[in-house]
Amino acid sequence: MDFALTEEQTLIFDMAQGFGEEHIAPFAQDWEAAGTIPKTLWPQIAELGLGGIYVSEAYGGSGLSRLDATLVFEALAMSCPSVGSFLSIHNMCGGMIDKFGSEETKQKWLPDLCAMNKVFSYCLTEPGSGSDASALKTRAERSNEGYILNGTKAFISGGSYSDAYVCMVRTGEDGPKGISTVVVEDGTDGLSFGALEKKMGWLAQPTSQVQFDDCKVPADNLIGEEGKGFSYAMNGLDGGRLNISASALGGAQKALDMTVQYMSERKAFGKSINQFQALQFRLAEYETKLQAARTFLRQAAWKLDNGDHDATKFCAMAKLMVTDVSFDVANGCLQLHGGYGYLADYGIEKIVRDLRVHQILEGTNEIMRLIISRQMIAA
Repeated sequence: MDFALTEEQTLIFDMAQGFGEEHIAPFAQDWEAAGTIPKTLWPQIAELGLGGIYVSEAYGGSGLSRLDATLVFEALAMSCPSVGSFLSIHNMCGGMIDKFGSEETKQKWLPDLCAMNKVFSYCLTEPGSGSDASALKTRAERSNEGYILNGTKAFISGGSYSDAYVCMVRTGEDGPKGISTVVVEDGTDGLSFGALEKKMGWLAQPTSQVQFDDCKVPADNLIGEEGKGFSYAMNGLDGGRLNISASALGGAQKALDMTVQYMSERKAFGKSINQFQALQFRLAEYETKLQAARTFLRQAAWKLDNGDHDATKFCAMAKLMVTDVSFDVANGCLQLHGGYGYLADYGIEKIVRDLRVHQILEGTNEIMRLIISRQMIAA
């Protein structure tokens, strides 16, 4: 059993970390204040091969593994969890199209997705169906040209910002078997957006409702087969949960690194505070938690890459463990900064605000417990 990264994986991590330090970290607070990410950033990211991480090389992607992806998103989140997580959502869409789309579908969408000429958002959640995702109400009625959509999606990262929306819609009966997946392009008649949401964290990401009012979508915008959309969405979420966990881990690691540095400089009672044993124990606890979380996350990614029968359970366990640990560590790092941790200039409070949502999205951590326990009982 080899826990070491390969030379190529180390280079992937270093490349993503270096890009983030140069092109994201210096601007993260400005983007947060502006409430948006400059679209000029995405082609730069695409040049590194990170616009289509899981997409086959034949369509312009990098064809990397799920384990490789966790390295990318952990590294980027050390500069800004919000920006890295937004890229994760775009890549989740690319992975779904590459895995389930027809040849014509892949040719239509993936080259622009990989080059990030078009930014993609993922639309599953609705105002009345969050954890109970298979109860979604947005309906797609068949027409001569394709589908007519009516309904609303909620909490959509990139709402009113992205160029295309991968949407789970109801084409048939109630329940998961009546759900299909279609792509809706920005500018489509009948597509509109709610006001931008005012959020606790992830402030650089525009978030809004996505609304369909007799929105006409061509038939060839269907991904895969009718009635399979819910299984596609759940499949995509396994990888999405790993990426969101990796982003939380990267943010928490950055908070801990900053805290170690701060404690070497901050003096109280005549010596630097890293000389107090009680605070040293806190550092040891946080380091141990993050290392354990990292190891477990990479094991779950390895299982997903290898198609293990319990990969979904491990992705849920990793999401539960890593996001809870990461938030707790970041919050503890804020405490070790004292009053300075509460100030925006030190960067810790932004990490805490950003990481809180990682325990909620891609399936709440309560739903992760449900997935894990049901699979245990079924086995």
